[in-house]
Amino acid sequence: MHNTSFQVFFTESLPWIFIVQTTSNWRANFLLLLTAMIWGSSFVAQRQGMEHVSPFTFNGLRFLVGAVSLLPILFHNRSKEYNSTGTTPLLSWPIIAGGFSLGLVLFAGASLQQIGIVETTAGKAGFITGLYVIIVPLLGLFGKQNTRFGTWLGALLAVIGMYFLSVTDDLSLSRGDLLVLCSALFWAMHVQLISRLCQKHDALQLSFYQFLFCALFSLLTALQWETISLAGIRGALFPIFYTGIFSVGIAYTLQVVAQKKAHPAHAAIILSLESVFAVLAGYFILGEILTPQGLFGCSLMLAGMLLSQLLTSRNSDQILRGSRWYRKILN
Repeated sequence: MHNTSFQVFFTESLPWIFIVQTTSNWRANFLLLLTAMIWGSSFVAQRQGMEHVSPFTFNGLRFLVGAVSLLPILFHNRSKEYNSTGTTPLLSWPIIAGGFSLGLVLFAGASLQQIGIVETTAGKAGFITGLYVIIVPLLGLFGKQNTRFGTWLGALLAVIGMYFLSVTDDLSLSRGDLLVLCSALFWAMHVQLISRLCQKHDALQLSFYQFLFCALFSLLTALQWETISLAGIRGALFPIFYTGIFSVGIAYTLQVVAQKKAHPAHAAIILSLESVFAVLAGYFILGEILTPQGLFGCSLMLAGMLLSQLLTSRNSDQILRGSRWYRKILN
């Protein structure tokens, strides 16, 4: 793959900056957008699944389905690599350790969110969870990641957009809100951890092990705290398989693949569009109301995503500061 390169066009009198990214970057952005679309549309199936089984049981089974769904692709890829140049063993301890770390963080985020949402409204939970778009670049500062102005601006617009999209009542902080906020920290850690590990290990193998460990942690917790009913599982089979194959097996794997070429903070902004697709899925599938306030929030989030992707070149900040338009604002 080629390194990232940009072409920047601007006029001295107008504040328009158009940055054309390489094919590899747009491909990564598209995969992240597709991931957000799948996650958002899967909320409908997840809500239906909750009518039959408890949260840890549902999470455990759908992540197990996601892990199993990757096995045919894993073995197919391994046979091709073995016939050509050899392959990395599936039982490689570094990959297992990376999958364990990802699975543990994934389990913590999903569990805290699921427990917290019981004690708060869905709108507030969606807004608080989406705060990871700000937490990701903040965590990146500790890792000395270079997060540019366009990314911060895009993240801020995304947070404001999520507020208009999700929050319709008061902003009082409850125990459930705090739990969901803790889950947002783990989602941010998950994005950062994937960004580091996917540069060293095979994306499919990492995805397989993170699903497997998350399923193991969830099912062990379900055995300890929940009553598992075969009748309930039968009633939730379609939501379990739908979310297991699409939301877990496909979407989470696309996230790992895409983050090989995407900055963690940019990835978080695109993935935050999950809430937009969730609202749209609720509107078209469940007949939920989409208010003008919600549409305004969706527009702000889309603007945030576009800004974070367009204002990313190394020279864009210098170009902006050197333009006559920018100097007029300062004066």
